[in-house]
Amino acid sequence: MTVRHRHVTRRHATQPAAAVASEGGGLLGPHAVVVRPRHLVVGDGVCRSFAVVGYPREVGYGWLAPLFEHPGRLDVSLHVEPMRNDLAAERLRRQQARLESARRVDAAKGRLADPGIEVAAEDAAELSSRLARGQAKLFRLGLYLTVHATDPDALEAECARVKALVSSLLLDAVPATFRSLQGFVTTLPVGIDNLSMRRTLDTDALSAAFPFSGVDLAGAGGVLYGTTVTGSGIVCWDRFALDNHNSVVLARSGAGKSYLAKLEALRSLYDGVEVFVVDPEDEYRRLAHAVGGAYLHLGAPGVRLNPFDLAPGPDPLTRRALFVHTLVAVLLGEKPDPAATAALDRGVLAAYASVGISADPRTHARPAPTLADLTRALEADPDLAATTLSARLAPFTTGSYRQLFCGPTTTRPEGHLVVISLRDLPDELKAAGTLLTLDAVWRRVADPANRKRRLVVVDEAWLLMRDPEGAKFLFKAAKSARKHWAGLTVVTQDAADLLGSDLGQAVVANAATQILLRQAPQAIEAVGDAFGLSDGERAFLVSARRGEGLLSTAAHERVGFCAVASPAEHDLVTTDPAELARVEDPDDGDDLDL
Repeated sequence: MTVRHRHVTRRHATQPAAAVASEGGGLLGPHAVVVRPRHLVVGDGVCRSFAVVGYPREVGYGWLAPLFEHPGRLDVSLHVEPMRNDLAAERLRRQQARLESARRVDAAKGRLADPGIEVAAEDAAELSSRLARGQAKLFRLGLYLTVHATDPDALEAECARVKALVSSLLLDAVPATFRSLQGFVTTLPVGIDNLSMRRTLDTDALSAAFPFSGVDLAGAGGVLYGTTVTGSGIVCWDRFALDNHNSVVLARSGAGKSYLAKLEALRSLYDGVEVFVVDPEDEYRRLAHAVGGAYLHLGAPGVRLNPFDLAPGPDPLTRRALFVHTLVAVLLGEKPDPAATAALDRGVLAAYASVGISADPRTHARPAPTLADLTRALEADPDLAATTLSARLAPFTTGSYRQLFCGPTTTRPEGHLVVISLRDLPDELKAAGTLLTLDAVWRRVADPANRKRRLVVVDEAWLLMRDPEGAKFLFKAAKSARKHWAGLTVVTQDAADLLGSDLGQAVVANAATQILLRQAPQAIEAVGDAFGLSDGERAFLVSARRGEGLLSTAAHERVGFCAVASPAEHDLVTTDPAELARVEDPDDGDDLDL
C-alpha cells in the first residue's frame, strides 16, 4: 500500500486539537454544524476556510512560521503528495515547451521579452536539470487555513488580520466560498483534501515549509531540549559538535534545572552516549532503575571508593599522590602548610610502600593502601607536622566519618548510566564525596583503552565549588574533558559560588553551552554581567516559568526555549512530591543497585 497523502495540522496553543469537538462530543468534530456560504457555525463559534493559491518565487527556511505563531485560533493544514519522477519530468518538459513557445511568438512579433516568462523559463530549466541529476523531487502541496472566532463580527475582524498576515508573506489566499464544509474538513487532522487546490514545489521549498523549521532553531541533530518560547520551533543542540563539549546550567531553586539535566541525560542515552551522574539529592535513582543503569549509594553501609586506587596511565603513583593532597585539603577545609604538605607527601609514598607498591609498574596490581595506612605512616614520621596532620585525619580513619574510608573500593562505576548518590553522606563529607565520585568517574573517562562519547553531570556543583581545592579539581576536569571525548555538565543554583571566584568563572568560560533558567532578582545583575545579557533577556529570566530559559553559546548566540518531556519521560524525571506520590515505584528488581 502506498501512502499518497501526508497531513500536518497546526493549532494555536490556547485551543488544543481535541477542542474541535468541545461543544459536540465527537472525537474529531461536533455532532452538527450549520453550513453557510462563507462560513460555518460550529457549536458556539464560527469559522471560515481559505486556500492558498499564490506563492512567492523564493522562500526561506521557516517561511510558514508567522502562520504558526499567529496569536488567534488558526488551523494551518499542509497536504503533501509526492509526484513520480517520470511524471514530474514530463510535466516540466511540457512547461518548458509552453514557455519557449511563448518566448518565440513574442520574438517573432517584435515584442519585448516578458520578464515573467524569462524568469519562469530559467527556473523550469534549472529544476529540470536538478531533477535529472536526482538532486530534487517534486511534490504537490495544498496549504489551507481555517480561522475561528466567537461570532460573525469577530470572524470578519480575525479574517482581515489573517489575510494581512498572509499577504505579508507574499501568499495569495482565497476563501472557500460555497465550499465551507469541505474547507473545514480539509483542515481537520484526518488527511482528507476536499479542496484539491495544489501547487507544485520542489524538495527545498517543501522542507523549508516544515512546521518546526525557523530562525529560532538552535541547531541540527543532537539532543532535543524543547520548543522555542516565542514560536513553534524546536531547540536541538549537539554539544559534541562544538569546540568543547561542556555545559553549565544555572538557575534558582525550583526553576527546573535538575529536570532539564535528567531529560538531557536520558535523551543522550538514546544517542549512545555513556552518562555518569553525581547526584547529591538522590533525584536520579528512578531514572537509573528505569533504564537498567548502575546506582551507587555512597554513604550506605559497606559502600566505599578508595582514593588510593591507582588509575591506568603514565606515572600513576605520582598522579595518585597529587590527588590525595587535594582530598586531604578538602577534608581539612584548607590547604596544609608547607611543613604538613611535605609530611603528607612522605606519608603517601610510605603508605604505598607498606603494601608493596612502588614506582615499578609490576607492583601496581597489588591491593592499594587506605587512608588508615596513611595515618599510620604519618604517626611513624618523627616530624611534629606529620603527627599533627595524623591527628587531624583521625575522624576519617577511626572516628565518626571512618565509614567512607575504612576499607578498599567495594565497586567500580561501570555501565551506560551510572548514578552515584551522595544524599546519605553527612554535610561534612559532601564535598569530599563529590570529589571522590568525580575522581572515580574521571578514571573511566580518561581510560584510553575505552574511548567513547561520555557525559558527566555534576548536580548541585556548589557543594564542590565552595571549597577551593574542589573548585580547582572541577576546573581541571572542565579543561581536560574535550581531550577524552567527554562533556562536563555543571548544574548549580548558587550563582555566587560559581561566578564569585576566578575558578568558577573559568569553568563557565570552558563551557561552550550555557543554559540559564529562571533567576532570582537578587542574582540577576551578577548573572547578566557575567553572561552579557540584554535588559530584555534579564527581564525574561526573572519572570520565566518553570522549565523556560535561554540556551547560549560561547559565540553569544541565544535562543529562548521551554523544556518539553513526554508523559513517560516526565514520570521518570519529575521531583514534584505530589506527582511522585502518584507515580508507581519503577524498582522491579531488574536494575543494578550497587
